[in-house]
Amino acid sequence: MPFACIYVPDFPVQAVVRNCDAITGLREKPVAVLEGTPPIVTVIAANEKARNAGIAAGMTKLQAEACPQVTLLRRSLAQEESAHAALLDCGQTFSPRVESTAPDTVIVDLHGLEQLFGPVQSIACELSRHTAGMGLEANVAVASNPDAAMHAALGFPGTTVIPQGKEAERLGCLPIDVLGVSEEILETLDRWGVRDLRSLAALPSLALSERLGQEGLRLQALALGKTSRTIVSAEAQLYFEESMELEDAVDLLEPLAFILSRLLEQLCTRLAARALSTNELRMRLKLEVNEEVQRAVVSSQKSVVSKDFHERVIRLPVPMRDGKVFLKLLQLDLQSSPPSWPVKKITLIAESARARAAQGGLFVPASPEPERMELTLARIRNVVQGLGKKSSRQKLESANVNVAERVGSPVLVDTHRPDAFLMRHFTAAVEPTQPRALRLRSGQAKTVPQVTTAVRMFRPALPVKVELRNGAPSRLLLNGSRAFAEVVALAGPWRNSGEWWGDQAWSREEWDVAVRRADDVMFYRVYRDLNSGEWFLEGSYD
Repeated sequence: MPFACIYVPDFPVQAVVRNCDAITGLREKPVAVLEGTPPIVTVIAANEKARNAGIAAGMTKLQAEACPQVTLLRRSLAQEESAHAALLDCGQTFSPRVESTAPDTVIVDLHGLEQLFGPVQSIACELSRHTAGMGLEANVAVASNPDAAMHAALGFPGTTVIPQGKEAERLGCLPIDVLGVSEEILETLDRWGVRDLRSLAALPSLALSERLGQEGLRLQALALGKTSRTIVSAEAQLYFEESMELEDAVDLLEPLAFILSRLLEQLCTRLAARALSTNELRMRLKLEVNEEVQRAVVSSQKSVVSKDFHERVIRLPVPMRDGKVFLKLLQLDLQSSPPSWPVKKITLIAESARARAAQGGLFVPASPEPERMELTLARIRNVVQGLGKKSSRQKLESANVNVAERVGSPVLVDTHRPDAFLMRHFTAAVEPTQPRALRLRSGQAKTVPQVTTAVRMFRPALPVKVELRNGAPSRLLLNGSRAFAEVVALAGPWRNSGEWWGDQAWSREEWDVAVRRADDVMFYRVYRDLNSGEWFLEGSYD
């Protein structure tokens, strides 16, 4: 039963460089990662170029700064979690059984995958290619058991495939360190002159057991590549998260959009690896608040609220996986609601959803793509929210109307108020399949088509002057008219009221009237607001 191991060398360094490599090109530079609380800050990891420059783990920050060509970065646990999740996504692209062995190591069960992806050599190369697509340079090894594959990945760079029965021969040249032995046992083996796995495998089992106990026999079995165990499958995540901590805070939208583009690219790559999309994108920005300015604002008693985080949520009408669309939506959202302080850390979370499946009809005209529709609505919403310098914005605010809620799809409200609706975020609905029309059989009576009357609603309702006779409308002065029009027929009144328990109480009296205008008769719906006594023209009948 073959197993594959994916191991990422210098994992803390690659986790930090992964998202900012496209911005600064750090992958080709010597980089070291620092951790600790000042004044005790030490180097915990460095890439090969930094080690060649003289950087070693355990150095203090002051010692590392003596190498000016080396870039020093702070360790980011959030970015390490994202990189480890990307490793799991890469393994789960091929197999549902993937073990989270360590933050920098995952093991993939390849049993039964040869019929789908070809020989194990091809699978190993594809695993390496997918890992590189996630922004990580990894060693991939394939062996007959998980431990042999893991030790081969720890010891051999690139892609390694060990045939069954050749484990001891291929692993023999590796140092003892790859087994993860304790310092005490490692010191004992070094005194014996045992410094590689071949020497450990050649020791007499009985003598090794007498001196090191069962631990010595276990290490010898690992050196021979003859262990057998069951891997523990990791649970698949329901959301995908990418984050990036910035060395210097960003206060402009243009460089912030460049960083968001890289994070969105990683998110979409991980979603594509799992054949998933997202219908909700959340952005969380950690802000660098200037304490001096904040104290000045508080002392001046200005009504300014300072927050450490700036959170935005983009809800999509259908599941999507287009990084360019996501970036444009986030840009438009940030333009309308920018953060109040420079950004120090960026976190993007995508809720997973099944990719939509759609098939157009042969005789149905092509409709706009939901992605373009959502982008168009976002642009309209951004324009509407940008009316702050115009008088129309002041009128809307005085009427307690949120301009952002005026873009979307109308939805009826659970009330008896006529023509009451709200604007909801656009969601593409699947049209039901229309049943085929049944042919009329001979002898069947044809149905007479019904005549329907349409009402053209005026939004908002137009004010109108009404003269009454015996409590009923007799003449109307329509908008734009100079003379009253006679009412030749009418029906009503219909009195409706509701929501008397709140601030939005309404009460109205409706009439349908026929008005003579010139040589024609027009039909209208008018009503009187019983709270204010004013008359309004609500619509006209076709």
